[in-house]
Amino acid sequence: MLYGRGTERAAVDRLLAAAGGGRAGALVLRGEPGIGKSALLDAAAEAAAGWRVLRAAGVESEARLPHAVLSQLLAPALGELDGLPGPQRAALERTLGLADGPAGDRLLVGLAVLTLLGDLAERQPVLALVDDLQWADPESAAVLRLAARRLGAERVALLLATREDDGPDPAGLPDLRIGPLAEPDAAALLHHLAPELPDPARVLAAAAGNPLALRELPHGADTGALPPAGRLRLAYHGQVSRLPGRTQRWLLLAALEETGALEVLLRAAAESGLDAADLAPAEEQGLLKVDLTAGRVAFRHPLLRSAVADRAPLVDRLAAHRALAAAHGPAEPLRRAWHRALAATGRDADAAGELAAAAGAAAARGGHTGASAAYERAARLSPDPGLARRWTVEAVEAALEAGEVDRAERLALAADRPDADPVTRAHLLFARGVAEFWRGEHGPAHRRLTEAAALVADPHPGPAARVLVQAVHVAWYDGLPAVRDTLTALTALPLPADDPLEPVVRYLAAALGPLVGEQGQEPDADPAGAGGAGVGVEGEGVEGTGAGRAGVGAPAAGAGPAGAGGTGAGRAGAGAVDAGRASAGGPTLPEAERAARAAGAAVPVDLALACGAGLVPGHDAEVLDLARRLVREGREAGAFGTLPTLLFFLAEAELFDGRPGLAADHAAEALGLARDTGQPLWTGQLHGFLAYLSAVRGDGDPCREQAAAAFARGGAGAPWARWALGVLDLGAGRAEDAFGQLAALTGGPHAHHVSAVRAVPDLVEAAVRLRREERTAGPLAGFERWAARADRPWARALVHRCHALLAPDELAEDRYLAALAEHAEQPRPWEQARTELLYGEWLRRGRRKAEARAPLRSAEQAFRRLGAGPWAERARLELDATGGPAAAGPDRTVAGLTPQESQIVRLAAQGLSNREIAAQLFLSARTVGHHLYKAYPKLGVGSRTELAGVLPALS
Repeated sequence: MLYGRGTERAAVDRLLAAAGGGRAGALVLRGEPGIGKSALLDAAAEAAAGWRVLRAAGVESEARLPHAVLSQLLAPALGELDGLPGPQRAALERTLGLADGPAGDRLLVGLAVLTLLGDLAERQPVLALVDDLQWADPESAAVLRLAARRLGAERVALLLATREDDGPDPAGLPDLRIGPLAEPDAAALLHHLAPELPDPARVLAAAAGNPLALRELPHGADTGALPPAGRLRLAYHGQVSRLPGRTQRWLLLAALEETGALEVLLRAAAESGLDAADLAPAEEQGLLKVDLTAGRVAFRHPLLRSAVADRAPLVDRLAAHRALAAAHGPAEPLRRAWHRALAATGRDADAAGELAAAAGAAAARGGHTGASAAYERAARLSPDPGLARRWTVEAVEAALEAGEVDRAERLALAADRPDADPVTRAHLLFARGVAEFWRGEHGPAHRRLTEAAALVADPHPGPAARVLVQAVHVAWYDGLPAVRDTLTALTALPLPADDPLEPVVRYLAAALGPLVGEQGQEPDADPAGAGGAGVGVEGEGVEGTGAGRAGVGAPAAGAGPAGAGGTGAGRAGAGAVDAGRASAGGPTLPEAERAARAAGAAVPVDLALACGAGLVPGHDAEVLDLARRLVREGREAGAFGTLPTLLFFLAEAELFDGRPGLAADHAAEALGLARDTGQPLWTGQLHGFLAYLSAVRGDGDPCREQAAAAFARGGAGAPWARWALGVLDLGAGRAEDAFGQLAALTGGPHAHHVSAVRAVPDLVEAAVRLRREERTAGPLAGFERWAARADRPWARALVHRCHALLAPDELAEDRYLAALAEHAEQPRPWEQARTELLYGEWLRRGRRKAEARAPLRSAEQAFRRLGAGPWAERARLELDATGGPAAAGPDRTVAGLTPQESQIVRLAAQGLSNREIAAQLFLSARTVGHHLYKAYPKLGVGSRTELAGVLPALS
């Protein structure tokens, strides 16, 4: 019976009711030890009669063992993995150690868990309970959090209980704080537990409303003024100390054995000269329970386990770890190795080697956090300084792969000594540089990375190139001189011509060469720094895991910083391209792609950076074509860590090509994936990009919210956010505000970024409205140089439009007509409509109203098709002023669809099944069906077969 938990029970009941009705959900119970979280989980399990209940609990000493909690939770359902799609099943089986092979991508594993829960829920509702989440291994916690955030229309409820003082935090999920019992409820519970207690007031005061304290303190000798956890530990110490010595040793084995496996404990007890009878006194007191059916031993409360381990003398703990190491068989190498390591009293080569080998196996299954801790311990145990350095580097790299950048930096800083060999120092410097990059310390990060590359450039040019590619990315935020120096060093590396990335690097050099070549040119005439088109990869990391962590590889391979963690820039062959003159002979983007594929490039990762860099010289159509392929291949290959980057490139190209609807869909998906795969650094650019899309639509509040989120994350998203705010103000007629934003963008530290370069025409329009034409000379000169290099009709059209705005009346019309002719050759709806609007306004001001109507009507129609409300209204008002009728509104069939509904409808219209769509979008099949059901009324269709008719509008 629960006392005083009406509010909490009601919240749990609502969760179960919603899930039972097909609205999945999750709830996190938070509170201090003993406050009643486990009791609420028990009550939920009892209330879920007829449900499939899956249950697991974190164990403090097990937190370093990867996927331990996930294995425990899914153990009853492992016989039902056959129904999963092949890639999901393989990834989950490898992760749980059920099959050999490399670990599955974290998102793919999360999707497999989501699909499995959905499949189970098709037969009966599912309740997944996880206790003591604060002690769950980080890998399990990440997968559970990912699955919980993507639950939709399944009959699944996920209930998690956690303290808040340690371990993984399930941030982003709804939570409920469990507080102390009210005094009447506490008194009622104490009376129920100890009706004959002579002085209940003293216990009530000491327990402070903590239910576990009310249960345990009457049996202890101390109820002093300690926190509840402290008082409980004292009470448990008292209870344990009265047990026989052999029983206390048995309890210590159980406290130190993470799994609670009875078979293991019986072997360890026999190794220690104990038998099952020695456990009886502890069972009689209810300190632990032996479940013969499940083969598990469980303590009454986790604090009791901690108290037993804390009070044991060192000699007893060492003996217990030795016995447990002997008890574990070959099926549990990491547990065996850890116990052996914890039993060591000094340097131990054998124990260190065994632990390092087990760490490598754990890393191969995706358990990077546990692997890092094991490598670190192995390094401390090893008597061989060389092996110790090697394993320290492995610990650093595993921490980077796990996204624990601060920990990686701490380990690297401690191990970085001047007497270390160059390869080791390069690894450690790389880790420190990545950590600094994450914190936004771009200058120090860039220096650290270039120093790392220089250490290994001669003996290991391939790995050095990998580090320098990462350094180019960092340099992008540090300034153009850093970009120049890094690109020069990268292209100077003597790598084989048949390297798969050699053509990619030549293309990068061709794209960046003009930017480098313009260093120092016309400084007074180009104050905005817009002369170079920039690299065009504002934070679009090609990191497989998205952490900016290239992964440094194993020094044992003699390859230096090998970047095996997935930078995608890989073995960056440079050829003989000088960065300052690179544009002359570089391949086109399609040529670079074909050559890289023919040489065996790892697709899509190896081509990601070239894809983004194609936006620099204005190769937008080529980027659109390549990005579509890479996104498809990324989905098929399970390269989910790289997908946010590729989706962002695709969204940019779609926007520039006049497809803002598709761009919004892909950007929203990329943002969700960046969050799910732990890529916080890259979410800023996506917030900034979404702010721009909102600005075009005239959605002021969403634009400002997205821009604020971009600025809060710094660096990557700031240029897009500033462009967004400038366009929002320009569309609303606030020319002064627009000019302020756009001048800060085109004349600030990010002036070389793609968004800043392409914002110059907007700057010119705002300046002309304010009669500040002289303020545009430098940026426009740089924009003209960029457009000449781009050599595309749409780019030439924008130059003509800018000069039309600046020209006297007798010259303006020729410029407008030249711009419209270039637009007609290579249509881009957004920019063409902007030119038509400006031309129509110019004609109306010149009292040529009849001639103004055609461009104004065309502009209004285009703006309405694009959803650019303020711009369409501006065109309509101008059209009214000419006396002409408003344009007929376009078909609004797809209005009101959310980005996710739009994506699902497009894929369904192409003939994909719900399950196929779910695999592409990392949802469950049931959730896909739910979104389709919601989309049908908005589209005016009644079935899947009618969706093909709306596909053109969606595209």
